[in-house]
Amino acid sequence: MQRQFPIDRTILSPGTVSINVQGAFIVEEASSRPSTPSDDGAQHDTDIRLPNHKAVVSHVALDIGGSLAKLVYFSHEPNSKDLGGRLNFLKFETDNIDQCLDFVKGLQDEFRIQNGSRSEQMSIMATGGGAYKFYEDMKRILGVEVLREDEMDCLIMGLDFFIAEIPREVFTYSDEDPMHFQEPQANIYPYLLVNIGSGVSMIKVSGRQQFERIGGTSLGGGTLWGLLSLLTGARTFDDMLRMAEIGDNGAVDMLVGDIYGADYSKIGLKSTTIASSFGKVFKMKRQGENQAEDHGGLSHESREDDNDASNSQPTFKKEDISRSLLYAVSNNIGQIGYLQSEKHNLEHIYFGGSFIRGHRQTIQTLSYAIKFWSKGEKQAYFLRHEGYLGSVGAFLKRQPKNWGRRNSFEGYPVPSAPPPDLNSQMF
Repeated sequence: MQRQFPIDRTILSPGTVSINVQGAFIVEEASSRPSTPSDDGAQHDTDIRLPNHKAVVSHVALDIGGSLAKLVYFSHEPNSKDLGGRLNFLKFETDNIDQCLDFVKGLQDEFRIQNGSRSEQMSIMATGGGAYKFYEDMKRILGVEVLREDEMDCLIMGLDFFIAEIPREVFTYSDEDPMHFQEPQANIYPYLLVNIGSGVSMIKVSGRQQFERIGGTSLGGGTLWGLLSLLTGARTFDDMLRMAEIGDNGAVDMLVGDIYGADYSKIGLKSTTIASSFGKVFKMKRQGENQAEDHGGLSHESREDDNDASNSQPTFKKEDISRSLLYAVSNNIGQIGYLQSEKHNLEHIYFGGSFIRGHRQTIQTLSYAIKFWSKGEKQAYFLRHEGYLGSVGAFLKRQPKNWGRRNSFEGYPVPSAPPPDLNSQMF
């Protein structure tokens, strides 16, 4: 008779362990996370506590994209392994990849001190385009094994984990309840993942490791960042989001109310519905030019007349431009996502990627688009760790098959000595 496999026991070698997710929860207070240096270049996101995991985890995972490098690693609670540990979530600007690798090198040193092992025993799981672009740099700086994993595989594996295992992770949005959490569930297929990075990929997931990319669009986060950097001079995406929060898109967009003077209730359009993104710009600029002509502003008789002409041109606030463009990109992505869900008969639509960043206006716009086009029959689902799907998936790749899934270790045999080849049981 086979014995039950202890879920918190190290399997075969450091770096290959099972993770006990029983009792897992998201740490709500940032102050409860172990402190890290403020000048390390990292942006820290909420951790996930694993109070019942006590075994050693000797690998970290990186998802290196064009803009951000996302890092996931496990750490035990200070002073006592009996308290379990946590998954830590950090991101770095990809342009500052050296800071990210320096941070990982610090993790290697901590691992060696805590476990009395050589730092070479800590391995790196890497995915995303940067896993290839910075492969030699990672090997040279860290001096450890770097295992590269397929980006799409990791995205789906990470999302599956969050949907099925982590309470208060997945939520829907409404004005009345901005974060209505969904309970973890076992029956999660099929679904559509709309992953928004620099561009957008839409992936139909039919089952475990059964997926296909069914569409996408080049108008994604990179479009927003690029145009706003040209139009507003903003230097970071977070700056752009802050401007959008206080902007008024009605000063730039042509709304239904601008055309009809009220709601167009017959076809379900409110007066605040956007009829044309940036639709007021040309009209207002043309009005300014006409006023300049009427007052001789186009005359070249004097420099003073030229100055009057330029002063008569309407000005648009960068905050209004930011909000308008954010709505334009998000609405477009939401509508395409809905159409793909209809074409492939997919009820659940999950939005992921670092474009979202928990930003309320972005979430609100994507949610509204799905509800509007589906006439309220479908909802958009979001995640609190939406930017870490790939890095979590890469982290899972180092685990035995089905780790972290409830009841997945029932009947799992204890390896005998010498241990058997378990390659067929690994992801």
